[in-house]
Amino acid sequence: MEDNLIQVTVIDRDGTENTIDVPTDINLSLMEILKASEYDILASCGGMALCATCHVEVLEGLDNLPEANDQELDMLDTLPDADEQSRLACQLHLHPNNNGMKIKLKGSLQ
Repeated sequence: MEDNLIQVTVIDRDGTENTIDVPTDINLSLMEILKASEYDILASCGGMALCATCHVEVLEGLDNLPEANDQELDMLDTLPDADEQSRLACQLHLHPNNNGMKIKLKGSLQ
């Protein structure tokens, strides 16, 4: 696999599991990558960590992500189903050390 290409496994809301190839040399958030991969992500705030509709549960690879900032944590605190594995996809930019990450889509569709 190319140095700038990683694989991320995505479990959709219906339980469907797919692996997508993600380039790490582009400046896109995980939310933007998921939308480009035709996943149903509302992202009504446009990636500003203000709506939490891009909420994902990180099943594998959480330790390789940077710590959530205060704004992301505040937004996650508003969600009834958020836990310590929850992140906002709009706040995550992936790097080569995120290869093999596995996430589950959780965000609202309305």
